[in-house]
Amino acid sequence: GAAMAAVPEVEIDADGTFKYILVRLQRPGGEERRDIVRGTKAAEFHNHIFEKVNPEMEKLGYECKCLGGGKIDHNSKDKKIRVFGLSTGYGKADHSMTVEILKKKYTDYEITWSDDKK
Repeated sequence: GAAMAAVPEVEIDADGTFKYILVRLQRPGGEERRDIVRGTKAAEFHNHIFEKVNPEMEKLGYECKCLGGGKIDHNSKDKKIRVFGLSTGYGKADHSMTVEILKKKYTDYEITWSDDKK
């Protein structure tokens, strides 16, 4: 479907360190799926991000499942992104998956991940 492809894979803050979640979109009963990354400093907890994304996606006709979370350290000046940490509520996202998604948008960045907490 054109609509699923129209959902941006990545929406994260331009700078700073903030929480992120990895979310899987699926049409109810459908095979098609898309994994998206959402992160913002505005979210004090990981579920705040999900609570914003979920209704938006439900309006478009998708079921959302949070695959886990962590933190992103985004330095746009140096073109570096570091993915690390975990979500207490959702567990740790597969950061290697997150990095692959981020690389599609930030093609000229150095993007790394680790299981470090900080």
